[in-house]
Amino acid sequence: MSTVSSLATSAHSRAASASSRSTVHTADGVALEVRIHGPRRARLTVVLSHGHCGRSESWTAVRSALLKRYPDARIVCYDHRGHGRSALADRRTYTLAQLADDLHAVLEAVAPTGPVILVGHSMGGMSVLTYVSRHPHEIGSRITGIGLIATAASSLTEDGLGRFLRHPLISLFRAAVHHAPGRMHHAKLLAGRAFAPIVHRARRGDHTFGPRLLTLANAMHNQTPIVTMAAFLEAFTTYDRTDALATLSAIPTLILCGSTDSITPPTHSIAMAAAVDYSDLVLVEGAGHSVIMEQPGRVADALTRLLTRAHDTHRNTGRYLPVAV
Repeated sequence: MSTVSSLATSAHSRAASASSRSTVHTADGVALEVRIHGPRRARLTVVLSHGHCGRSESWTAVRSALLKRYPDARIVCYDHRGHGRSALADRRTYTLAQLADDLHAVLEAVAPTGPVILVGHSMGGMSVLTYVSRHPHEIGSRITGIGLIATAASSLTEDGLGRFLRHPLISLFRAAVHHAPGRMHHAKLLAGRAFAPIVHRARRGDHTFGPRLLTLANAMHNQTPIVTMAAFLEAFTTYDRTDALATLSAIPTLILCGSTDSITPPTHSIAMAAAVDYSDLVLVEGAGHSVIMEQPGRVADALTRLLTRAHDTHRNTGRYLPVAV
């Protein structure tokens, strides 16, 4: 059973809308950092799950824009185990199945009742699909909408930069991290400093760098421990949650991807949309894998549409409503 501790409500705690922080303890004792935004008594909760080597702050712009468009929603963001302000864990628990269990712990702690919409970016989307696969009975009752952003249901090693997951160097990298984590982490810190100018220039709109270089630069220039980073790479090679897609036909589902995403190319989103009846497929022109930070307004617009569809569907006794054209 998960528990909530260290709740720190903001100075606006008496207002209708508030922000707070919580610590959710998972079944195996890992402390997860959770942030809650919006009305305390909201009728709808939206949970935003970040990607590999990311943190809850990656949703900041989307979250702010979404609350302006849909002020009645409560938005929950959290850091995955081994990421951000959440605690480190046994490397053997860095799996997508465990992330799905962690998501369940977060829901039990901060949103035990009422309708919930799950939204995941990249690895966060994979954890959402894994959750759906493990809790199909909640779809259409507790879970009233799903958002899958820059992610995939399977075949990560068959397209885009994911093909490099099966390269022998990746196996050597994981082995080196396992046997000498301290040295490898130090090397990552040095590489992060070297790549910092590239990352900063790209964030300011400089598009002169190729996608492979940007992917490597972003992988090195973050605060995620290298053990966490390496352990999840293995999980990606065998990931397959196509079994969850048919279940999503029962509820409003958004599938969104940047047109230039080189990590989870649009082919993944198109394939998922084909398997989910009446899904809302959105391709953001010119955006890459970090679409939630590159085009937060477009993402918030699509999520607002998802929230509206989910609300209307739930209000109309669960009858599914197609996308309005």
